[in-house]
Amino acid sequence: MVERRRSPDPLRLEVFHHLFAAVSEEMGAALMRSAFSPNIRERRDFSCALFDERGRTVSQAAHIPVHLGSLPLCVAAALEEVEMGPGDAVVLNDPFRGGTHLPDITLVSPIFLPGRRSADFYCANRAHHADVGGAHPGSMAPAADVHAEGLRIPPLRLVRAGRADRALLELLLANMRVPREREGDLLAQVSANRLGARRLAELAREHGVVELRRRAGELMDWTERLGRALIARLPRGRFEFSDRLEVAPGRSARLHAVLRIRSGLLEVDLRGCDDQVEGGVSAPRAVALSAVLYALRLFLPPGTPANDGVLRCVRLATRPGSLVDARYPAAVAAGNVETSQRLVDVLLGALAGAAPDRVPAASSGTMSNLTLGSARSGGEAYSYYETIAGGAGASPHGPGAHAVHTHMTNTRNTPIEELENALPVRVLACSVRRGSGGAGLHAGGDGVTKRLRFLEPAHVAWIADRSERGPWGLAGGGAGAGGSARLSRAGSARSLALPSKIALEVAAGDELELCTPGGGGWGRAKGGSRARPASRSGPGRSGPAR
Repeated sequence: MVERRRSPDPLRLEVFHHLFAAVSEEMGAALMRSAFSPNIRERRDFSCALFDERGRTVSQAAHIPVHLGSLPLCVAAALEEVEMGPGDAVVLNDPFRGGTHLPDITLVSPIFLPGRRSADFYCANRAHHADVGGAHPGSMAPAADVHAEGLRIPPLRLVRAGRADRALLELLLANMRVPREREGDLLAQVSANRLGARRLAELAREHGVVELRRRAGELMDWTERLGRALIARLPRGRFEFSDRLEVAPGRSARLHAVLRIRSGLLEVDLRGCDDQVEGGVSAPRAVALSAVLYALRLFLPPGTPANDGVLRCVRLATRPGSLVDARYPAAVAAGNVETSQRLVDVLLGALAGAAPDRVPAASSGTMSNLTLGSARSGGEAYSYYETIAGGAGASPHGPGAHAVHTHMTNTRNTPIEELENALPVRVLACSVRRGSGGAGLHAGGDGVTKRLRFLEPAHVAWIADRSERGPWGLAGGGAGAGGSARLSRAGSARSLALPSKIALEVAAGDELELCTPGGGGWGRAKGGSRARPASRSGPGRSGPAR
């Protein structure tokens, strides 16, 4: 007689869902409280997750989507290239080995549960460092190739049997502009992984190793069933959408997605995207995979565990050497932040054909990245990075939110007090950019206006998008206003319009005004009006390029 396999107890499965997720969340709390830089400590630009012995995602904290969706490829590279023992930790940031862009440094650690000779789980965290070398402070400026963007780190053992490799650490720090801050952030990452390993060992002592491994597998299967059931409810067919990404003034590149929905499977074909380009907007395949997984997760029921089960529901096709599958030596700094955002818009534009009652209009479509750096009086260097919020797209269910970080970023704003305390700048304005959201039955959310005055000379880089075409609306809704950047030199009454991707030097007294895009509107406004007037600094509005 064949014994039938019993279905997992749903209550116990839910308990383990939260136990695993709590470990990832506590790792993040430890990293945030231990970090030195404002970007990690205040803006929370980091992510933490747990993986099984095969490198499959078991749980993740509610952190940064572009980090979390690409982490499995980074963990796979670490497992393939480094044999890890108890107390080890592998560091890497190589965008051509599962990384995203160079400032995102990942740390992977094995978890040997009590009495075990091989790793049962792995924990990993990824944090955005405010500088990793390269031609420009902040490592986030337009560049011709990846070498100009900073130090590229293949999978290397940073910690061996619980002790940091000081020689390797010194080598890394010697190539970064603010070594003391970078060392503090790296060691905070080491501490976060140690905490994750300790918490999982405690769960193993309470529930047993076999139970932990079985429940991890059951959680992935549960998520897979939910994902396939969702896709099965969507209409079968072929759906496609295109849009254009700003590369340089007067130059753009095409993003094109073809979605095929079959029984329980979402096939995403991105091979129609343009070839990789110079300037930093090309993205490695890991970033494209992150965008696809994020777009699918938006449709899953609330509370669905975030794990490898989502990946099993997707088939992704990319073309090596393209904008979304960049090959060495492509510059990729903006691919992680800008191309990922715009790719989500394209995927949602295609999904709107399958589920028009669930898809919002385009959000701001950019992370609006600002980096500052220089040597302060006395020779002490500083480097700072932040993303600036924008408007969320409206949906069939209501208006878009104002001044929020949307889609692939899930960070916070740096408090003005912290910014002014850490840097030689003054914040003259930081406000909602009223009227920048697209008009419609439901209006798009408004973007942000931020104005800074520099107290000392500095090097500035600005990487954004949607300055030439505002975020598109849906169902007759108007497009949101595009973003802009303007520089006023000290003593001059005139201001200079800046392109959406630029690196420049500023002097003491110069002022920089940044305006982020509003979200697209949804539905035709009553009375037949499609759009309200664009706010100051906003370019003309247009719909999506199909």
